[in-house]
Amino acid sequence: MLEYCKKILRAMSFDIKLFQKELRKSYGYLNDIDQRFLNIWANYNYDKLVPLALKM
Repeated sequence: MLEYCKKILRAMSFDIKLFQKELRKSYGYLNDIDQRFLNIWANYNYDKLVPLALKM
């Protein structure tokens, strides 16, 4: 599921609002460990798109 969420986020990276919406939805689908991995991945690859509220 983590890889699927990354794939969706890559596709939504053209629009900040869509990216943030999908990122929030992705956290709901993932367990705690995968949420951490997704957060690290998103911060590393899309730092400008990740809102401060979601940065851990």
